[in-house]
Amino acid sequence: MMSSRKFEHKAHAKIFKALCDEKRLAILELLQHGEECSCVLLEQLDLTQSGLSYHMKILCESGIVIGRPEGKWTFYHISPEGGQKAADILLDITKVV
Repeated sequence: MMSSRKFEHKAHAKIFKALCDEKRLAILELLQHGEECSCVLLEQLDLTQSGLSYHMKILCESGIVIGRPEGKWTFYHISPEGGQKAADILLDITKVV
């Protein structure tokens, strides 16, 4: 059985994994202005549909981005709560005690 601390580390690692790729950072920059359709993200980035899906899966699993399916497309936006959680975790794990 995984200890609660290891579970916490695993969850935190998902957040930082989402932030450690230049393509995902570019996606977040595009989403700063509001919700975008995956079709728009594909036009703006040098990615295939499967590449975009891979990056969006990681961003959504981290809680930083939320996807909303509509027809054959998915619309994505940044989660303010997810972004705040990432900031809080970074501040917490880097504070000197």
